[in-house]
Amino acid sequence: MTFGNRLPFAGSAIGGIAGTQEVLNFRARHAITPQVDIIPADQINGAYDKVVAAEARYRYVIDATTLTPSNA
Repeated sequence: MTFGNRLPFAGSAIGGIAGTQEVLNFRARHAITPQVDIIPADQINGAYDKVVAAEARYRYVIDATTLTPSNA
């Protein structure tokens, strides 16, 4: 979105630093952690297919130690 002399104007709906800190503190107090599925690089396509099909149960995290020059 632009205004006046075409300077861009942007914002975020996620809140500021204080709100973010409040959420992080809540998470820490209640031991809330993300659920992740660590996958080797050669499983990226399958993980993507599961995300697209709404079959992913956790956030996929690629194990960086499995990256090679051919798939990096």
